Amino acid sequence: MIPLRDTIPSETAPVVTRLLIAANVLVFMHQVGLGQYAGEALIRTYGLVPRRVHLDRVETLSPLLTSMFLHGGWMHLLGNMLYLHIFGDNVEDRVGHLRYLLLYFACGIIAGIAQVTINPHSALPMVGASGAIAGVTGAYFLFFPRARIVTLVPIFIFLQIIELPAVFFLLFWFAFQLLLGIGSLGMDTATGGVAFWAHIGGFLAGMVLGPMLALSRPRTVRPAW
Repeated sequence: MIPLRDTIPSETAPVVTRLLIAANVLVFMHQVGLGQYAGEALIRTYGLVPRRVHLDRVETLSPLLTSMFLHGGWMHLLGNMLYLHIFGDNVEDRVGHLRYLLLYFACGIIAGIAQVTINPHSALPMVGASGAIAGVTGAYFLFFPRARIVTLVPIFIFLQIIELPAVFFLLFWFAFQLLLGIGSLGMDTATGGVAFWAHIGGFLAGMVLGPMLALSRPRTVRPAW
């Protein structure tokens, strides 16, 4: 299922969401512009390599941040930015610009820690904004349970555009991540793969932190979705 948009207009301009998308795109363009070998070296240096991370040593923690702005390819980048574009504006609207930025980075860091905890000996660099974006979707899940997501759904050999309840769409996404995450436990990850536990950790972090940040922000009354 590919989300195309949601049905909730934001009340304020999603400045931070747009800046985050721009930053991710610009970093990726720089990464691609370096060429294959230098680009891979950039990922090895600034990506999150679990076996290099020691949570009790501050100097090893910077990749928890830098890895969020690196991506493994155009499809990886476009998929992440699509989700951020669809779900980010409304969450930013609800919690406020600065709190939203805090939510994004906090969820991204927690997502990285979750993946490192599950697979601490991996020598492969983990890159991508998906852990932070999973946190944004976790907050969206609680804030806008009655929203609807316009979704492209493959049905046999046909593609159908339908509106799905946000609760169903995000529960399905989370259950899929959890199922694959459990299935990946104990598997050899030497050839790479998806950081499912980063997605799971980020989503749960967003469910916890999102409401906390929203409660601390005075706001005008708006319809419940």
